[in-house]
Amino acid sequence: MNTMIRKSMLSVAGLAFAGGVFAGPIAAHAATPVVDAKPVAVQSAASKPQGDQSRIGLNDEQTANVKTIIAATKKAGLPERAAVISIATSLQESKLENLGHLGDANDHDSLGLFQQRPSSGWGTPEQITDPEYSTTAFLKGLKQVDGWQDMPLTDAAQTVQVSAYPDAYAQWEQQATDLVAQHWNS
Repeated sequence: MNTMIRKSMLSVAGLAFAGGVFAGPIAAHAATPVVDAKPVAVQSAASKPQGDQSRIGLNDEQTANVKTIIAATKKAGLPERAAVISIATSLQESKLENLGHLGDANDHDSLGLFQQRPSSGWGTPEQITDPEYSTTAFLKGLKQVDGWQDMPLTDAAQTVQVSAYPDAYAQWEQQATDLVAQHWNS
């Protein structure tokens, strides 16, 4: 057993050394100041928008819902990426409109920004149609998804939402990213 631990430690030390040798020159360049640096959008390699992107114009109510989603994300202590996933999900589910019961046009008993269902345990109709509550409920589900930060947006959203159209969230990633970049610090 001690031999296995010792070999593991030596392997880790070897990897650390090799990483330092190769990263050393790169790290030296990283210390060089960058001129005219601009903020970048909140997209990682795993979060490059997939497929064709959709975009809609927003009215005052929809913009207020974007700001509520961002505020709830900050309150939950989550990063901008969580807000991007949340906004893209809401764009797909309701076009950022806090929808009540739509009668015959309703998908089962789906309500609110995220089209959450009381019958599925998301909360009462009153809770689900409260934008802060529904966002917090969505974020709670997102936090339970292992590796959500690094997975494609549509996969993270689908894991929480369990939609009949799992790939539909991807089309809203660029607009959601732009909205977070615009409103995160305002």
